Amino acid sequence: MTRRARIAAACERVVESSWFDPLMLSIIALNAVTLGLETYESIDASIGDELHLLNDVILGLFVIELALRMAAYADRPRAFFRSGWNFFDFVVITASFVPGIRENATLLRLVRLLRIVRAVRLLPDLRVLTVAVGRSIPGVASLAAITLLLVYVYGMVGWVIFHDHDPTNFEDIGQAMVTMFVLLTLENLPLYIERGQELSDWTLLFYVSYVLLASFLIFNLFIGIVINSMEEARAIELHRAERALLDDDTADDERAHAVVLEERLRVLRTAVDELEREVRAKG
Repeated sequence: MTRRARIAAACERVVESSWFDPLMLSIIALNAVTLGLETYESIDASIGDELHLLNDVILGLFVIELALRMAAYADRPRAFFRSGWNFFDFVVITASFVPGIRENATLLRLVRLLRIVRAVRLLPDLRVLTVAVGRSIPGVASLAAITLLLVYVYGMVGWVIFHDHDPTNFEDIGQAMVTMFVLLTLENLPLYIERGQELSDWTLLFYVSYVLLASFLIFNLFIGIVINSMEEARAIELHRAERALLDDDTADDERAHAVVLEERLRVLRTAVDELEREVRAKG
């Protein structure tokens, strides 16, 4: 084994140890507390210098962490930047040393705030949720377009019906769309129904049909998109784990595949257990 490989193996043992990630999460939490305390003028006036010193110490610890993570890839340095999370960490930490940012208090605070976001990479479940949010953007964008069309159509119909009877909420198409958008949350729905029935009982069909289409159908579709994105995100994480195992243990591919298959079986068992609980609840 070469000297570079020995260094990489030693640093990898430290980075992959059970205490490393909890320690870094604690430091990130301390960074968040420090950043929040600086927003209080009285605290900043009394212990501002100590808080700034603590921030420099935290930044030094983050630099050490980044150096350890990069050293764990000493025998394959390019592999470090193949991970988007590693690249994000590198950019956030190195940005603190850019001259233009260090002299700008606002930019420096934003960079320090981004360090808190690094907690996502240390929590697997939160990482899956973040990937799921990204995967759901196309579906959510399509759903938003359908929702906007529905709000526009019902806003026009509402303007035709209630323009003279309820000018406060249906004065023009803009105000009518705002009213229909607020009704997506079912806020003050009984009040709108009561006001509509003063004009005609048939106006109840307008609000009931809108609630069924917008509030129930749209939100159920949204939940479906999120659930599908969660499944895709879990699959991505499994494939990423498989690639990591293959990169770390190229001499024993069968063992790496076996570990990934065990993880997939665990996920399937969890899904089956959830389905069984739903069936029992409905039964």
